[in-house]
Amino acid sequence: MSRSKSGLKPTEAELTLLNILWRLGPATVRQIHERLSESQSTGYTTVLKILQIMHEKSLVIRDESNRAHVYAAANSEIQTQSSLLKDLVSKAFGGSTSTLVMRALDESTSSEEIEDIRQLLNKLEKQN
Repeated sequence: MSRSKSGLKPTEAELTLLNILWRLGPATVRQIHERLSESQSTGYTTVLKILQIMHEKSLVIRDESNRAHVYAAANSEIQTQSSLLKDLVSKAFGGSTSTLVMRALDESTSSEEIEDIRQLLNKLEKQN
């Protein structure tokens, strides 16, 4: 089964780099590598290779106008999260958002998180 490049989901390593790009904004490989090095040991060439693959998959855009290429996330954090969540709900929860939410909410959910969820549900209810 063939998938379009834009339909490819980011791997864990790619999501790590996307999270850095969402925080930094457009950045060079060196800037991305420096930020990544704060939390894990990964070689510069590994970061470069992952970014090249991500560019092929249309996960990032690349500005080649300067000597040091500048990479930026092709989609916003919210767009990417929504896409991944829809895929997860479809594949793992039979399309049921409520099953996902019930599974996600357990004893470790804090009172603050429950209150945030309650406020979101009230807001959504008012919109509908």
